[in-house]
Amino acid sequence: MLSIENLRVSIGDKEIIKGLSLDIPTGEVHALMGPNGAGKSTLSYTLSGRSGYEVTEGSATLNGEDLLALDPSERAARGVFLSFQYPLEIPGVPSLTFIRAALNAQRKARGEGEVSAPVFLKLAREAASKLKIDFDMLKRPLNVGFSGGEKKRMEILQMAILQPRFLILDETDSGLDIDALKIVSEGVNAMRAPDRAMLVITHYQRLLDYIKPDRVHVLAGGRIVASGGPELALELEERGYDQYAKAAA
Repeated sequence: MLSIENLRVSIGDKEIIKGLSLDIPTGEVHALMGPNGAGKSTLSYTLSGRSGYEVTEGSATLNGEDLLALDPSERAARGVFLSFQYPLEIPGVPSLTFIRAALNAQRKARGEGEVSAPVFLKLAREAASKLKIDFDMLKRPLNVGFSGGEKKRMEILQMAILQPRFLILDETDSGLDIDALKIVSEGVNAMRAPDRAMLVITHYQRLLDYIKPDRVHVLAGGRIVASGGPELALELEERGYDQYAKAAA
């Protein structure tokens, strides 16, 4: 699914990602953990195509296609989805309008027909019900006045409707209480599929109690310094990141 080889990324004159290599096979969920400033969000923004992140070396391919050669809309049409740590507010644009426009734009880019309003509304109602989202909330401007938990559930709602193939979850647990964390995690787990893969970025083990990863990777100093099974996350919870930060220095 995703293959990254010796990736180097700079913001301005500062190199953040320093020779990162990572493979995430189709059907698997991988967790990326690391201290603040390690480059986790930089990696997510680079893969999704955010401007200002300059790739100076290396490659990133999705199903064998050069991901870095595509603009953000093309990456989205290929099935790349980024769940933001801090979802953006878009005043004046109803959530339903935004999500339907995104869905039909992706379908058009793939040469598929648009989804009609009745079909879309049915999809949205079903997804909202599963995530315990009041349907009237979808008529409000996207994320405006939403709590942290509501914003994260809205991100999962978008995932459920857009059905991306490669999901990047950037600290989805940030700002969630335990009830919201359970609901969001159930939504993420419902997206697991043999033809889909996920990269779950988090600081803490608690999210991985609900979203069980196949592999865990430690990012420190701009590169992967350790990889292992779910037990690696438990070790990090107990011992912290110091040993890996020193190894990356």
